[in-house]
Amino acid sequence: MVDEALSSMSLTEISEALVKREVSSQEVVRNSLEELEKRGPSLNCVARLFPEQALAEAETADQELSSGISQGPLHGVPLLHKDMFYRTGKISACGSKICEDYVPDVTATVLLKLDQAGALDIGRLKMVEFAYGLTGHNEITGDVRNPWNPEYIPGGSSSGPAAAVAGFLSYGSLGSDTGGSIRFPASCCGLVGMKPTYGRVSRFGAMPLSFSLDHIGPLTRTVADCALLTQIIVGKDTNDSTSYYQPKPDFLSRIESGIQDLKIGVPTTYGNGPLGFLDQLHPEVQREMESSLAVFRSLGAKVVEIPLPENFEISNNMANIIAGAESSSAHANWLKEQPEDYGSQTRERLLTGLLFSAVDYLDALKLRKVILEDFLKEVFEKVDVLHAPVVPIPVPTLEESNIKANPGFIEYLILLGHFTRPFDYLGLPALSVPAGLTDNGLPSGFQLVAPPFEEALLFRTARAFEKENPWSYPQVSLD
Repeated sequence: MVDEALSSMSLTEISEALVKREVSSQEVVRNSLEELEKRGPSLNCVARLFPEQALAEAETADQELSSGISQGPLHGVPLLHKDMFYRTGKISACGSKICEDYVPDVTATVLLKLDQAGALDIGRLKMVEFAYGLTGHNEITGDVRNPWNPEYIPGGSSSGPAAAVAGFLSYGSLGSDTGGSIRFPASCCGLVGMKPTYGRVSRFGAMPLSFSLDHIGPLTRTVADCALLTQIIVGKDTNDSTSYYQPKPDFLSRIESGIQDLKIGVPTTYGNGPLGFLDQLHPEVQREMESSLAVFRSLGAKVVEIPLPENFEISNNMANIIAGAESSSAHANWLKEQPEDYGSQTRERLLTGLLFSAVDYLDALKLRKVILEDFLKEVFEKVDVLHAPVVPIPVPTLEESNIKANPGFIEYLILLGHFTRPFDYLGLPALSVPAGLTDNGLPSGFQLVAPPFEEALLFRTARAFEKENPWSYPQVSLD
């Protein structure tokens, strides 16, 4: 019998309950496995489970806790992650047919860090094929469904993690973000999703999509949960040459200290066409953005309208060039040898990436430093954090956003990632936070963006909002 009260506890709550011996790890794992078997199929979010291993590790965790031994802040807590994080001896299919039997011989650094914190790795969650898409559709493994309403998209490419966490099937999950794939599904499912500073978290042992843009971060139901998971996985890794050394962070110590006099920037639109930063924002989403800013004002923050640098306008295009060129390069052999094994949308996007010239690609890489320097000077010398939308429109249904046969699907995807993609390009930390509901009853979220390595500031800001605007999740029957 599933214990729904146990399933609905936050990550920090279940961790504390385990430490206090109010519940055993074996009880928590059994409950999670039952939930996954009961509701996982309806959400189509589970790729595979490791039940025998999970129960054996839970038994060991309980014995250690009974003996006063703690492996870390997640000792005995079961978690599931996106099906792109490698573990030696375990299949990582990456949402694809091509890798459906791939068994890596390495383990992702982020998983090792969670192991060291005591977490139990009990399974993998479905994703967009090779993490290349924002809606959550997948022609190979089927579409993941949104727990708020199964007729709607969960967002992607971290579709399984978003559905599982919002549906109380996992206490948290790791995802990846190359053009918005953590923040976008977090917004669609009413979650907190962190894209850390580029290089803050090692990508070693995670499926690559675009080497220059890939980020790894967590999706959770609370800000504190997100801060805890992020704190565990950050750090320099000699196996990832792009990872940075930073002093060990403590994202939780000042998370409750408030935001009095904090300057929150609201971007004024740039450009005169359809690519102006706020030009494509749906009125219902705009309404929720304004409501969230009213909360910040009530908490003592100063909301400041701020123009974005003129050259920021090309960030979306530059990100598309880099992602297209690098992902196509990574898939070049498979595209030649087994193109029929890709879903049609993924294949077409990868083939389109082959059309970018080396000159365009190198220019996009070189311009990133210039645009970032201008952005830091013209934005973050005037405000502490930037407030922006995540998804420009109300969450669409699976049917209306099924762009499998739509020749204009690339333009549609560019629109959907309009607010998220530039911050992958600049490598800035960005945190998606639940804002409110649009008229279809689905969540909408805003993102907070900060200078490099200022994740603690984002968590503090988001926590202040969360305390004033507590979030709840619907108990939707999916049977």
